[in-house]
Amino acid sequence: MEFLQQLHIGRENPGTSTGTQWLPSSAPVISSFSPVDGKLIASVTTTDNAGYEAVVTAAETAFAQWREWPAPRRGEVVRQFGEALRSHKSHLGRLVSYEMGKSLQEGYGEVQEMIDICDLAVGLSRQLTGLTMHSERPSHRMYEQWHPLGVVGIISAFNFPVAVWSWNAMIAWVCGNTCIWKPSEKTPLCALACQHIVASVFSDNKVPEGVCGLITGARETGERMASDTRIPLISATGSTRMGKAVGTAVASRLGKSILELGGNNAIVITSDADLNIAIPGAVFGAVGTAGQRCTTTRRLIIQENIYDKVRDRLKTAYGQLRIGDPLDESNHVGPLIDKDAVGTYQSAIDNAKKQGCRFIVEGEVLAGDGFGSGCYVRPCIAEARPEYPIVAQETFAPILYLLQYKTLDEAIAIQNGVPQGLSSAIMTLNLREAERFLSAAGSDCGIANVNIGTSGAEIGGAFGGEKETGGGRESGSDAWKAYMRRQTNTINYSTQLPLAQGIKFNL
Repeated sequence: MEFLQQLHIGRENPGTSTGTQWLPSSAPVISSFSPVDGKLIASVTTTDNAGYEAVVTAAETAFAQWREWPAPRRGEVVRQFGEALRSHKSHLGRLVSYEMGKSLQEGYGEVQEMIDICDLAVGLSRQLTGLTMHSERPSHRMYEQWHPLGVVGIISAFNFPVAVWSWNAMIAWVCGNTCIWKPSEKTPLCALACQHIVASVFSDNKVPEGVCGLITGARETGERMASDTRIPLISATGSTRMGKAVGTAVASRLGKSILELGGNNAIVITSDADLNIAIPGAVFGAVGTAGQRCTTTRRLIIQENIYDKVRDRLKTAYGQLRIGDPLDESNHVGPLIDKDAVGTYQSAIDNAKKQGCRFIVEGEVLAGDGFGSGCYVRPCIAEARPEYPIVAQETFAPILYLLQYKTLDEAIAIQNGVPQGLSSAIMTLNLREAERFLSAAGSDCGIANVNIGTSGAEIGGAFGGEKETGGGRESGSDAWKAYMRRQTNTINYSTQLPLAQGIKFNL
């Protein structure tokens, strides 16, 4: 395929890089099969012990030089990477769609997110500000400044195979850190393509070798990173189970972690909602990326007096969904990532029925022409109750649960009554309802929206959630501070040595 050639992806590829140098490996090979058609795309050699040590050592060495580059100069390198992404948007977007399975528009959108975060990071490179404080001691000045941490480890998931890495790496780079990326073993080719683009830009700018490292492998590789004291910060995106393991390993060595984990996101639809907004928002949130977003809408909490109307309109909308090859832009829903994900989808449906859910749109695994990979499923809708255990679980598939409520406080309690706390939304034209949902007594999620869905966050705001979502923040706002260490400075420019708190120490 032409887009593979344009991105320098061959049939067999090394999966370990210190930046511009690709390293040989004696470790096993990962074969990447497309969920779109089941075909082998290419293979990647995983990182062996020697390669891992080479990447970490290069990152440590490069940090000593990279942190000395003025932040605006680092920002200029990121700006050029953003320009390179613009020229490769079509090719990289198609690879994201083909290797991961999301719709082509979502593939393009993911690359656009990378471009956007580059733009944000370039501006940030001239705004890494601290604070000044008044000292209680005469002729003293106090201020704080921020310094880079060192090597940042980034563990990304398959569902956003390039964007989430960029959220971390672009910010970490302008802050003066070096990065090591461990992509999902389910989407290694997207990472290789990004590494080739980065390598070209970094080579042109004589960036120290090691600022952008890449290692590939399965869970054991991520576990090694989490336990490595040479990597002061680990940013990990994935399941809550994975995050707990990573967080425990990093905390045991007193390292820092940014955890972006599971979501069980809900939209509250009140009787004052504009259903012409609420229905499309709910449908896209539930079926976009075939339900494989951490921000996917998994629960609709609907006021009882409009429940039947909303349910019927949703059923009609689901009947209009086109499922098929995501590279065909007329299709709404592509495949799940692999057959294991299909098995999880089927198991969740079985458990939901056993617990009492009634499906108004049945789920099924699709077969026949165009569905030969065995990864295509039908998005489904089930009527449920909040107390059903399945409703509190995150299933990475397009299964939507409908729940009823009487009062807004009851709806908020249902929304908050799950272990996860990533994204949430309310659909209402009632100002009081909207403000109540956004208040301290409202949604307990890291993201709370009004009259938009739970997915589709912009890079200008900090992204992340609470509870079992991990508590981390990435992307915009002041999330950059997580990639730096704070230093408080006090300067005495007097001829005396007064002590704080009025302490006397006379010699």
